[in-house]
Amino acid sequence: MSEPRSAPTVGQVVLGRRLLDLRERAGMRREDAAGVLHVASATIRRMETAEVALKIPYLQLLLKAYGVPDDEAETFVRLAEEANRPGWWQRFHDILPGWFSMYVSLEGAACLIRSYEPHFVPGLLQTEDYARAVLRSGAVGQSGPEGIERHVALRRRRQELLARPDAPRLWVVMDETVLRRPVGGSRVMRAQIERLLEAVELPRVTLQVIPFDSGPHPGTYGPFVLFRFAVPELPDMVYSEYLTGAVYLDARPEVAAHLEVMDRMAAQAATAHRTREILRDLRKEL
Repeated sequence: MSEPRSAPTVGQVVLGRRLLDLRERAGMRREDAAGVLHVASATIRRMETAEVALKIPYLQLLLKAYGVPDDEAETFVRLAEEANRPGWWQRFHDILPGWFSMYVSLEGAACLIRSYEPHFVPGLLQTEDYARAVLRSGAVGQSGPEGIERHVALRRRRQELLARPDAPRLWVVMDETVLRRPVGGSRVMRAQIERLLEAVELPRVTLQVIPFDSGPHPGTYGPFVLFRFAVPELPDMVYSEYLTGAVYLDARPEVAAHLEVMDRMAAQAATAHRTREILRDLRKEL
């Protein structure tokens, strides 16, 4: 059987979709492909949906059965070998839930990340002290000081994404509540606002605050993140987290609904320029 793991890498998701496309172009059903490998058709489905890692011997047999030329098959196999390598975040497997491993993989592969946050500053923009205070306040803080420091280290490693030459565009909409909630005390909040003021100077970061006086808006159901990718095999995806897990949505109607809400909130929020002024005013209050 193919080897299961906690969460696929983005490379495995992309190759799984390409494998599905190759099978369909060859006019073969999953049952036909399963016959080539002498496995159940469910194994083919799991390979195509990246529920299992791509075993190279299986892959080579399928590519031959699908009529893929040798040079293209060699390239596909090489990409599969690279995709099967553990991501850097798997070094944090001791504290990283499987449902969040996929998030980190998507975050690193996205060309655009749009985030709505009604409660806390998004992890990519948090200071270490702010992150510690947030972690201590939640269920994850029950793991003890060492566990918290591991989570902070993971968050710090994720933030290196914004310094990459090919950094994604990060567009965040936050409720004013995020800035008014005293996380860690005045000193921590002042440093966090300083960090946000630094972040908005980055060429690929946009931050908008929705002030209290703007009234209700359509995003009050909870936080979510929308990912967009440069590779055609990956559709836009929405990530929505709850207390003990998360859901990943890629059905067009669901993604379109979240995108519409995000656009409406961005239109209702303070402009990026006005958001800078709001942050500077809050800094003076602390």
